[in-house]
Amino acid sequence: MKIGLRILLGYFLLMGLVAWFVLNVFAQEIKPGVRGTLEDTLVDTSQLLAALISDDLKAGRLHESALVTRMPQSTRHSLDVSISGIAKASLDYRVYVTDGKGIVQFDSTGRDVGKDYSRWNDVYLTLRGKYGARSTRANTYDENSTVMYVAAPIRDGDRIIGVLTVAKPNATVQPFVERSQQRILRQGAVLLAVSLLISLAFAWWLTHSVRRLQRYVSAVEAGKKAVLPQLGNDEIGALGRALEGMRHKLEGKEYVEELMHTLAHELKSPIAAIQGSAELLQEEMPEEQRRHFLANILEQNDRQKQLIDKLLALIKVEKQQRLATRQPVTTGELAAWLRADFASRLAARNLALEIRIDELVLMGDALLLRQALGNLLDNAIDFAPAGSTLTLDASRSGECVLVTLCDRGSGIPDYARQRIFDRFYSLPRADGAKSTGLGLPFVREVALLHGGSVEVINRDGGGACAQLRLPLA
Repeated sequence: MKIGLRILLGYFLLMGLVAWFVLNVFAQEIKPGVRGTLEDTLVDTSQLLAALISDDLKAGRLHESALVTRMPQSTRHSLDVSISGIAKASLDYRVYVTDGKGIVQFDSTGRDVGKDYSRWNDVYLTLRGKYGARSTRANTYDENSTVMYVAAPIRDGDRIIGVLTVAKPNATVQPFVERSQQRILRQGAVLLAVSLLISLAFAWWLTHSVRRLQRYVSAVEAGKKAVLPQLGNDEIGALGRALEGMRHKLEGKEYVEELMHTLAHELKSPIAAIQGSAELLQEEMPEEQRRHFLANILEQNDRQKQLIDKLLALIKVEKQQRLATRQPVTTGELAAWLRADFASRLAARNLALEIRIDELVLMGDALLLRQALGNLLDNAIDFAPAGSTLTLDASRSGECVLVTLCDRGSGIPDYARQRIFDRFYSLPRADGAKSTGLGLPFVREVALLHGGSVEVINRDGGGACAQLRLPLA
């Protein structure tokens, strides 16, 4: 399982559990909270009504009390009231009054007058000076039929002479309970949805940074030009910078070891040739031979200089991970530079350069592109037969410029096709000379810096074609 999915599931599971716990607690607390509010209202109502009828009960004229005469009529009246969107059509209170022995003297419903209520908790506890209340099912088999009874003492001074009880079915407040629970559940669903979106965003952000770092590491592992992406100043950014530092140290050490070994090997031949010629010059010899050995020393010294200069240029582009400068460069400008730079060499070998280009623009380092194309043309001149024609084409290929330089030389042997871009690998020229073997590796590095590629293939009818592919501006 990918790290992003793990983070997403873990975060969402945690938020889901927290939300479920909180919502469950809220939903479960709504019913007792609403019923507690109902009981508080019944307490106030019972106390007030008990105070209003205390004098009538004490004087024995309870039947003349305004409460007794008007309460039954009020319960029969219909209502048209909307409370927070919930309709109320009738008065839901039931009121009954018992004497000091618990016998019902008045019942707003008219059904229990004369009955003994002395054993019901509301009456029993109140007659003993305690808070009397009970919740009793109207239907024994229906748990939703409970009715809340709250009693208040009717006093004659400090003596309790009766009890007034106010009752109200819990079902009358159930719509408020259910509405509140539904609202909480809806808000909880929104909360979970928002949590999911947040977890998705967080997981995307984290996995995006990890993927960028992973792509960078994969590119480094494949030996490609790779620049450490901007990863911020968090732990992932610190990890990326640590990997970048370790990469530079490891690559630098390996690069120097390989370079020194190869350079020492390549310099052995010119050094040995110079030393041999110098030793022979110490002896007496004809002037013609002396000039021959002096020319050999100068030639080998020039070879060393070319080797070092080209190696320094290659080292510079190999260590670059990105172009220092980018500017618009046209294919026409590159072709003009090549024609001017190699006019004398082409004339010396009696070669013609035929240029067929489309005017296209690419973004890059003009000097590096000029040097890279110069290396390709330099190779083509070395391998082309005297009097032949070289062709330079530049055309659009998708979103790239395809520059093709072809000669009519001997082509690339099968054994060399996989090695021509290796450092110091060189094929013998038509005149038997050998190059530094650094030109094509330089071209490859320049192509990679520009986000392009280069390949050399054999040409139909003989010769080779170098194809340099570079992104358009």
